[in-house]
Order: sequence, then C-alpha cells, then structure tokens
Amino acid sequence: MAGVAGAESYSARMRRKLHRVRNGVRKSGVDYFRGDGSDWIALVGLLLTIPAITLTTIAIPVWCAPSALVLPIVAGGLLLRPASLLSLYAAAAAALIVESMVLGPYPDGPARVTPGTVLVVAACGLFGLLIAQFRARVGVPWRRGGTMLFDLRERIRVQSALPRLPKGWHREMALRPAGGQSFSGDFVVAARTNGGRTLEVVLTDVSGKGMDAGSRALLLSGAFGGLLGSLPPHSFLPAANGYLLRQDWDEGFATSIHLVLDLDSGDFELLSAGHLPALQLHAGSGRWEEKSGEGPLLGVYDGAQFDSAKGSLRPGDVLMLFTDGLVEAPGRDLGEGIDRLTGEADRYVVPGFEGAAWHLIEAVAKDVNDDRALLLICREA
Repeated sequence: MAGVAGAESYSARMRRKLHRVRNGVRKSGVDYFRGDGSDWIALVGLLLTIPAITLTTIAIPVWCAPSALVLPIVAGGLLLRPASLLSLYAAAAAALIVESMVLGPYPDGPARVTPGTVLVVAACGLFGLLIAQFRARVGVPWRRGGTMLFDLRERIRVQSALPRLPKGWHREMALRPAGGQSFSGDFVVAARTNGGRTLEVVLTDVSGKGMDAGSRALLLSGAFGGLLGSLPPHSFLPAANGYLLRQDWDEGFATSIHLVLDLDSGDFELLSAGHLPALQLHAGSGRWEEKSGEGPLLGVYDGAQFDSAKGSLRPGDVLMLFTDGLVEAPGRDLGEGIDRLTGEADRYVVPGFEGAAWHLIEAVAKDVNDDRALLLICREA
C-alpha cells in the first residue's frame, strides 16, 4: 500500500509540474502576442537563421545570395525591440564579413558580397530600426496593433447600433467613411429612455474626415453615449458642448442633431447644434419638409443655447437624418444636394424604405471623399 501511495504521490507531483509548465508556456505565449512579454524567443529564433543563411550562401551562392540576410532583418524590425534589434544587426554584419572572406572579392565572379549588397542590408536595417523605435514610442507592438485597431472599429460599430423598436416602427442606418477607411468622423449614439417609450438618437459630424477625425469621434461617441439617457433631453447638447470645450482641441468643433421621439404618439423634438436640417416625408401629401432646431456648433463657445423644433410622425411618415457628406460638394449649392437626396428617396415611397439607407448613399454620394451617414426612422402605415 505504501508503494502504491508513493507511486500515486509521484504521479500527482508530475501532473502538477506539467500543469505549471503548460500554464507558464501558455502565459508566455499570450504575453508575447499582446506585447507584454520578453522578445527573447523571437530574438533567438532570428539569430539562428543568420548562420543558416550564411552557410547556405557559402554552399550555393547562386541560389542563396548574400542579400538574403535582409529577411531576418525585416522580420526583426517587426518583432523585436530596438535594443534586441541591435544584437541582430551585429550578427548580420558579422555574417556579411564571413561571406565576403569565404566567397572572395566581388570582381572575381557573381554571387559575391558587393557594395550594393551591403547598402541593401544596411538600408533595410535602418528602416527596421525606425519602425521598432516608432512602436516603442507609441507603446503598441506590431503583433498587437492590428488587433487593437480591429477592436476599436468594432467598438465604434457597436456604439452606433440602433436599438430595436416596437412593432409599427422601422429604423436603419448606413455609415460610409471617407476613402473606404474603417474609421469615420460621423457617428451615431442611440438609446431607448423613459422606460423604453422614448427613442433618443444623436447624429454627430466631427470636424475632419476619415482617420484624421476617427480618434476624436471614438472619444466623443463614448462620452455622448454616457450622457445620452443620463440627462434630460434639453440638457444633452449643453453638456456635450461643455465636454468638447474642455478637450481644448485645435480642431475641436462638431455638428450634432438630437432626436427625441415618443414611440407611442409619434411626436418628436429635434435639437440641433449647427447641423443640417432633418427631412420629414409626409405620407398624406408625399412632400418632404425640413425640420431643424437652432443652435451653434459644439465646441465653439460656452453657454450656448439650443432651441428645439417639434413635429409628429404619422403612419407612413419618414424622418431622415444625414451628414453634409451626402449633400455638399464643391461648386454645388446645398439646396441642390438636398433636392437630389429627396428625389432619390422618393423612389422608395411605394416599395418601402427597408434597405434604402445604403442605396441612397450609393445613389447620391458614392464617390464623395467625405464621411457620409444616413439615418431613417419610419412609422409604418
């Protein structure tokens, strides 16, 4: 029995040791991927490739040229920290010296270490060092940077999602950043408040476009999303204006339109901060009407006042909110752009507006180099 207990105790200890080793390796791998761990594994691996490339070059120089040493140097620029990168460069320089000594002077024939080879390897090393220093300064490792940008894009998309509406209502939104990028200066935040009986939507256009405005739009969308529903509707734009002023950005203004819609009665209020008017389609007459409150741009001066415009959505009516990228163009009047948008929207009056937001942007502003956002709120007949 004592032998069995000893065997069981030994096997249990081995299992615990293996478990600790497995967890340690897994943690090291995760930390390395996230950029929190040491880069010694990558450094050792790249250092081992240099003698392998050197031996192959000496054996078959026609198939493996001396300039093949740029491969670990480029990989090191993406994976290593600047201090580790210098060790890799020292090993690559030593390899070039060995190759030139073994292969002989470059005038003797092809596949020798020429001055051009040295310049190419040195240039790749310089670029790699610049990239590594930039990553170290920003604090975002290459192997984590793409994941972080993807995460930011998904957070913007989730924050811009519209809540589900009760039966009898339809909503949809389309957002197209400038230049086909993933980040936009236009964003939407929305919430159902007052026990779900009220829909509040804020459409904002940050100054700038694309990647230049994307970081500020991400910050503002998070702040506006926290304010929306936490304050009375008439206090939202003054609070947003104060928040923007406190950022003290050089290019810190934005336009915004705030919709407060009663989902039971269809009555709504629109509060605007220098934004383009909304457009309401009256089902009875088939005509579009501009609806807009009065107020200055966000982030211009403190104590701004924002006056609302009121209306009501009857069965069959549509309310359309949009940013200037859809209707503004050089050499074209703003009214002409709005007329073109309403003319295209008239095509969906009979078949319905389901799926219309994306198609409207395609029809009126497909190739415009500006951020474009379009929001439709429809009350079904």
